[in-house]
Amino acid sequence: MVNFLKDFDWKKTGIFAAGVAFGTAGIKVLSSKDAKKFYTNCTAAALRAKECVMKTVSTVQENAEDILADAKDINEERVAQAEAAEFEDAQTTETEE
Repeated sequence: MVNFLKDFDWKKTGIFAAGVAFGTAGIKVLSSKDAKKFYTNCTAAALRAKECVMKTVSTVQENAEDILADAKDINEERVAQAEAAEFEDAQTTETEE
């Protein structure tokens, strides 16, 4: 029995006991009314931040859609101009022959 007490690591046992005590006290602190109020306020702030970010994302998406629509219009105009130029070239070539 004496050898067991000699070989026993009291430092690790003390650290374990302190951890259990701190954990138990921590749980009580974390589940208190003040802590709950703090968590609620933090969650509310996170939701407000999310709302702000989502508004910004919506604005960016709307602008991107407008830009995409304008780009498609520009490309359609270029295709129409290229076809008109080819048609004119074809008519000019036919009249010259």
